[in-house]
Amino acid sequence: MSVHRPGKNFKEVKLAMRFLLVNPFYPISETPSPPLGLAFLAAALERAGVEVRILDFVVFPYSKTMLKEAINDFSPDVVGATSVTMSFNNAIEVLKDVKALDPDILTVMGGPHVTFCARDTLKAFSCVDIIALGEGEETIVDLAIEAGGRRDWSSIEGIVYRNGTEIRSTGARKLIADVDSLPIPARHLIPLGRYRALGMPISITTSRGCPFKCIFCVGRKMVGSKVRYRSPEKVVDELEPLSKLNFHQINIADDLFTAKGSHCIGVCDEIIKRGLEVKWTSFARVDTVSRKVLGKMKEAGCQAVSFGVESGNSEILKTIRKGITIEQVIAAVEMCNDVGITPHASFILGLPGETPDSLKETVDFGEKLKSMGVSHGFHLLAPFPGTEVRERGEELGIKILTNDWSQYHANRAIVETSSVTRKMFDDAVIEWEEEFDSWLGFIKGRMEKGLATDDESWQITKLEYAVLIYDLMMGKVIEDRGVWSSQDGSLSDHDQLKTLARRVAGSTDYTEHQVYDTLNWVVSHENLCFKKNNGKIRWAWTDSLQG
Repeated sequence: MSVHRPGKNFKEVKLAMRFLLVNPFYPISETPSPPLGLAFLAAALERAGVEVRILDFVVFPYSKTMLKEAINDFSPDVVGATSVTMSFNNAIEVLKDVKALDPDILTVMGGPHVTFCARDTLKAFSCVDIIALGEGEETIVDLAIEAGGRRDWSSIEGIVYRNGTEIRSTGARKLIADVDSLPIPARHLIPLGRYRALGMPISITTSRGCPFKCIFCVGRKMVGSKVRYRSPEKVVDELEPLSKLNFHQINIADDLFTAKGSHCIGVCDEIIKRGLEVKWTSFARVDTVSRKVLGKMKEAGCQAVSFGVESGNSEILKTIRKGITIEQVIAAVEMCNDVGITPHASFILGLPGETPDSLKETVDFGEKLKSMGVSHGFHLLAPFPGTEVRERGEELGIKILTNDWSQYHANRAIVETSSVTRKMFDDAVIEWEEEFDSWLGFIKGRMEKGLATDDESWQITKLEYAVLIYDLMMGKVIEDRGVWSSQDGSLSDHDQLKTLARRVAGSTDYTEHQVYDTLNWVVSHENLCFKKNNGKIRWAWTDSLQG
């Protein structure tokens, strides 16, 4: 294959190359959204003339058979998998199966986890050929070019690779200075209908970078300390079509949307100017919001803002270099309430210096915020590779209990401090979970008595819908039970749906009424439909019918 390499202008490259991107499994409890990072990578590859597909095992059940069918059908030259720490083991299993099916396929991994333990990953797993470090759009295009040529990996910046028995690194690649130069994410390659059916949000970014130095986070190391902003016009050019996809919510997924007030207001003004009616949320710090900024966000459709509060103890906030005060938290919450934006506070238990007293202080502060109308949640410290809290754990008084990456989901303790045990941390989170479950039970009781408000009822109903829909997706029930012979073309859509509900209920633990009610809702939102062809009815999740 002859490949033209036009210097560093990767936009102009045209390649006869097939690249398969993989989103490995992680649980629905983590509230997944369509994989934005992979969509950026896919867009960069497509612009370079590479043929791309995405396999998304968050909303499709993984099996080696399914992988084999995809490889046989697509014949990829390269398979690339992303992962966070929690999903790393699942990504590795996919790449092991890729190599077992075809050892000649080049395998690449990227994402925050392998960026910070690249050499260890390559030493431990022969199924991985190359690690792409940090921001990947330019790197992955260079890899595609070189994969079709001499495969001289030393010429590519930002990778760690195996050269015989030796592991080599080409060092970090410079961050992309002009983020407006990036193509719009290739969301057409993602099964959006499945995420929409599950009630998950869709994400967009308006900037990259984080200027803060929290010791438990790898964001700054991944995307740089200097925030690089997209123009408001480019942001809303992307946001406008997203607003028409019928997702219940759009998340602005910047590390810190409110890092620069003028940028934040500029995006909001552009939304308002175009008359978009869109519901969205964002992340913010309590010391980067003002009444003016929050008011403009509300006017542009912002429904909720999530603040990383982390701890209710002032000394711990100093230790982790959070750079905020309890007083600033209270002030930010009051400003949100004043303008009509729902504030959310997230806390991390198990940070350096945690004691039984500071643990209680944080839990009590969460209750105080709750009384002010703040939704809040607790996670447990996960010392991810690349974080200062991991690198300096012993010095900071943190005992790391496991390197089983599948346990790095932040819902159960994997660290202890000198005075707080794993059980004490788990008990605090379990108590909060039980309170939440009790609240759900209370609302369900009100529903049964006909006392619940519409909003309360919907909280329960959408959760029940999501659980059933997810079970159907991951059990391939629609694919297996949603096809049958039908010579009677006079049956109404309603009757076809009733037939589907009966067939599905017969192979699940759900009642026919539960299945019909759920599927009727999914159909009404155009996330499930059927086709009649050659005397057969075939039901499918909407995105499964593309092409």
